[in-house]
Amino acid sequence: MKKMEINFGFWQKVKEKAVREKRPIFVLAPMADVTDAAFRRIIAKYSRMGKKSGGPDVLWTEFVSADGLCSPGREVLLHDLAFSKIEHPIVVQLFTSHPDKMRQAAALVAGLGFDGVDINMGCPDRSIEKQGAGAAMMKDPKAAVAVIAAAREGAADISISVKTRIGYNKVDFDWLRILLEQKLPVLTVHLRTRKEMSLVPAHWELMPEIVKMRNEISPETILIGNGDVESLGDGYKKVDESGCDGVMFGRAIFGNPWLFDEGKEKEKSKTEKLKDESNVIVEKLHMMVEHTKLFEKLLGEVKNFAIMKKHFKAYVNGWDSAKELRVKLMETTNADEVKKVVDKYVDSILSKESNE
Repeated sequence: MKKMEINFGFWQKVKEKAVREKRPIFVLAPMADVTDAAFRRIIAKYSRMGKKSGGPDVLWTEFVSADGLCSPGREVLLHDLAFSKIEHPIVVQLFTSHPDKMRQAAALVAGLGFDGVDINMGCPDRSIEKQGAGAAMMKDPKAAVAVIAAAREGAADISISVKTRIGYNKVDFDWLRILLEQKLPVLTVHLRTRKEMSLVPAHWELMPEIVKMRNEISPETILIGNGDVESLGDGYKKVDESGCDGVMFGRAIFGNPWLFDEGKEKEKSKTEKLKDESNVIVEKLHMMVEHTKLFEKLLGEVKNFAIMKKHFKAYVNGWDSAKELRVKLMETTNADEVKKVVDKYVDSILSKESNE
């Protein structure tokens, strides 16, 4: 029987860089109505993606329906797949339970210039599970294997990876074993079951056992852990303790586009220690305005402006009078209104500072 070879594609360079720099692989999680085209561009810019001590190593898109990309609704979904040059390497995440749809969608996104395709086999959203996709794939391994094979047929020249959870109702190492047997270049494991959602701490204590299984079945597969990674420092710690190759950051990116910039994180820590709070606040608010304008420019015609308000809650948090500002921002309906509210607020805190 011919040995299955792993198509690493761009991941080979990512892996070599991590080894050369003696650091983990740090990537951004796919999050619906969060890691859209606008926010990814802001993250790539302010985390200095591709620069020394900058990151992330790889960006993920929001998850996108492969079925939808094969339907007349394709044109709207293509807005979710827009990306800029500074976002490379970038992986598109697709979901479906239909191999034929995955084959077509994978071919489409490969043609758009994505560096890789990741298959969502862990999302607990009920509407996605009703389609037999996302977390529902854990209950039908045969279908999951067929979808992986179809993605490889549709996008033969780029890497095909999978993101999943440790099980559906309970921890299921047999499921992870099946995925590892597919000789994936990358397997990302959210260390909670579907049943647990995000209601319990991620089970990082299980990662060493998953690493051991990986080493036995597919030692070349890059293993990325996901769940409750709070900072780059925490990422280093979790990788060191668990033995995986890298971590995927999710909620930690909210309100913190420079998360992956190691130099900035150190500078921010020093600034906070010096209690020079106003400069940090002003910088975050100006970044938020830039993010809002970009959202309106890129996605204003296809997405509700209310999506930005979850970002306002994250940007405007952790200092005196933040709540008052958030209330005013929640009343805005466009980027111009946001800028006016922020400009007035910034003028007030700078004026107060000059009078002290």
